[in-house]
Amino acid sequence: MKLALKISLGTLLGLLLVATIGGSWYVYSKQPKRSGELTLERLSAPVTVRYDELGVPHIKASKESDLYRALGYVHAQDRLFQMEMVRRLAQGELAEVMGPKLIKTDRLFRTLGLRAHAIKTVAAMDLQSPAIQAQSAYLDGINQFQATHPAPIEFDMLGIPKRRFTLQDTVAVSGYLAYSFAAAFKTEPLLTFVRDELSDDHLNIFDLEWNPQGVIEAAPKTAMNRSTPKTRTPDWHALSQLAQVSQEAQTLAGVPLFEGSNAWAVSGQRTSSGKPMLAGDPHIGFSLPSVWYEAHLSMPGFELYGNFQALNASALLGHNQQFGWSLTMFQNDDLDLIIEKVNPADPNQVWFQGEWVDLETTEELIKVKDLKPIKLTLQRSPHGPIISNAFRDTLGGAPVAMWWTFLETDNPLQEAFYELNRASTLAKARDAASKIHAPGLNVVWASASGDIGWWAAAKLPIRPADVNPAFMLDGDSEEADKLGFYRFSDNPQEENPLRGYIVSANHQPHSTSGLPVPGYYNPADRAQALEDRLGNDALQWNQLNTESLQLSTQTAYFWRVLGPLMPDLSDVVRDPLERSVFDSLSQWDGQYTVQNIPPTVFTQFLYELTRAAMADELDKAQFANLLGTRALDLALPRLASDETSPWWDDIKTDKVETRRDIVRIAWRATITHLQNTLGKSPNDWGWGHAHTLTHVHPLAKQKALGTVFNVGPFDAPGGREVPNNLSYPIGPAPWAVTYGPSTRRIIDFADASKARGINPVGQSGVLFDAHYSDQAAAYMVGGYMSQYLSEKDVAANARSTLTLKPAAAPAAK
Repeated sequence: MKLALKISLGTLLGLLLVATIGGSWYVYSKQPKRSGELTLERLSAPVTVRYDELGVPHIKASKESDLYRALGYVHAQDRLFQMEMVRRLAQGELAEVMGPKLIKTDRLFRTLGLRAHAIKTVAAMDLQSPAIQAQSAYLDGINQFQATHPAPIEFDMLGIPKRRFTLQDTVAVSGYLAYSFAAAFKTEPLLTFVRDELSDDHLNIFDLEWNPQGVIEAAPKTAMNRSTPKTRTPDWHALSQLAQVSQEAQTLAGVPLFEGSNAWAVSGQRTSSGKPMLAGDPHIGFSLPSVWYEAHLSMPGFELYGNFQALNASALLGHNQQFGWSLTMFQNDDLDLIIEKVNPADPNQVWFQGEWVDLETTEELIKVKDLKPIKLTLQRSPHGPIISNAFRDTLGGAPVAMWWTFLETDNPLQEAFYELNRASTLAKARDAASKIHAPGLNVVWASASGDIGWWAAAKLPIRPADVNPAFMLDGDSEEADKLGFYRFSDNPQEENPLRGYIVSANHQPHSTSGLPVPGYYNPADRAQALEDRLGNDALQWNQLNTESLQLSTQTAYFWRVLGPLMPDLSDVVRDPLERSVFDSLSQWDGQYTVQNIPPTVFTQFLYELTRAAMADELDKAQFANLLGTRALDLALPRLASDETSPWWDDIKTDKVETRRDIVRIAWRATITHLQNTLGKSPNDWGWGHAHTLTHVHPLAKQKALGTVFNVGPFDAPGGREVPNNLSYPIGPAPWAVTYGPSTRRIIDFADASKARGINPVGQSGVLFDAHYSDQAAAYMVGGYMSQYLSEKDVAANARSTLTLKPAAAPAAK
């Protein structure tokens, strides 16, 4: 018996040992290789890749094609799963590997037409242009890595087959990035519903005016026409799903949406070093891995330290010793939703410019994991894709088409960013920016030669006079027509302004040409906070005070909402404990620090006020979309200031409620929710307790996998629309941060080799790799890392070297 037991135990231990060794070998086989030698096809000479302590590759080549082929290879070994997911999302192919829960997402992106647009764009490309040659070499590097290495763990878990990456994938992904800027899907149906189904008095709280002198200076406003109410009614529920599915796509696929940004350039007259400084932190949805991949590229005649996105060979952010740039979202309205008039005698015809015209109809199949493929019918009118077909099973109203600049221009984004990576002068940077048609981007640029510049880069459509594209437009009228595009020189822009600095923070810009630019701009408070500091003539800017400004957690927005309501709040708060909470709120300076209690109370109150005032007029889906719009951020201070607004009345009761009634309801709901959720004592309501950041992996919907793949949670400072914009949709506590600074970069052109930056998580997307999450903790406390640029610093900080050698030529037969 004892012998049998010993044998059994020995066998069990042996099996466990074999399993452990096998599991370790499996994990090891998936890890990036950062030292030694490897061979690549089509290299003309060896390429060295030195990795620093953060896993950033410093790539040195003798030829451009070798440089980009190597970049593709090293990018893929750290981020191949991310590349796979973003191309599948853009082309509507997620359900094939993630199952039926992604069918709606695939339907939406097939309906957008990104796949068909990509095929058409690639067919028209000049494949011999330097930009496309570089992109092709980069994709070849990705494909060589994929062909010679085991698939990532996620490929094995989801059963993803390997496929070559192509130029079509790159173009489709650029379409997804452009689409992620399109606030129209959330906002236009909402504003149209308020105008058509409620009243102009309800519409008054939404800020629809154009400010000729910009929003960070006091100036008269120009009212924009509200357009004629529609005679045809779309399916409001189906349109609401457009915005909801967009957000679900980010969550389920782990592909972040662009949300906002800060960037500024300061001339040498305002810096301690006497040279320009550049700072930037694009605000993008958090994901795991993070959106940016850092790499330092070097060859004779070219050098750049850049932040790269999946499947793009050119850096979207970058710098070298001579120049650098950052980006913010322009927020211009480049997408119109158009309600079509259908021929009563033929549902496949719509009225366009005086006659009935046929809809173009095509069919596609959506593959679904473990299920039969789903047939999808796509239709297109002269205005664009019939976007409401994405939810045809729920559609009962008039069809809605989408006119989108991205689909209507040649939009040479590859050329634009290839040239921006080499834009060493104002003229070169301006020319590169002019080639960005969609999405609209603010390019903020500075150079060691002393120049600073900003260009609102977009192809701006010419709409008929008095048309306000904040609303859905009638397809059978001239208001839906486009009369061409304005010149790039008409776009808002500045070069070397006398004040010595430039600020870009998603606010409505000052149009230097006088041209109104409709858009879905953020409130001006964040921009104003930056303007107030940068415009202080007593300050000389350096690394430390620039870091402080990027990490600032204060604006005046909270008081623009609370100030008008304070008399009502003071009257309705009677309980001694609640009075102490109210007193701390009334004395709050607006700082969103982790120990502070007032930001928790204010953020919950903001939601409860919105819900008590507005949820009764909107259905559930519309209200959910409202909570995620910039229109609400702009509306709430106006609502708070308007005691007579019809929103204060609860239409579901017989009584006519006043602002004070709603404030009382919102305050009581705030206190009750915080006590039930965070604790009975206000001492438990610290901001960091309620406001946290977790970097979520696409597979983390299964809780067991989330504990393995996710990084966090971290107590988070900052908040919605403050410079350190660690943000969340307006909603009830606790708040999971969904987007924020995707990097923070600071470059002083006195010596750009001392530039500093940070990645929110880490360079690698490979589970168990040393660089999977090695920057996450530092990011949360406002840390910055060195971005090595000089040969001396790269050599001194290299932790390993990978040499890529040309594959031996095949022997002659």
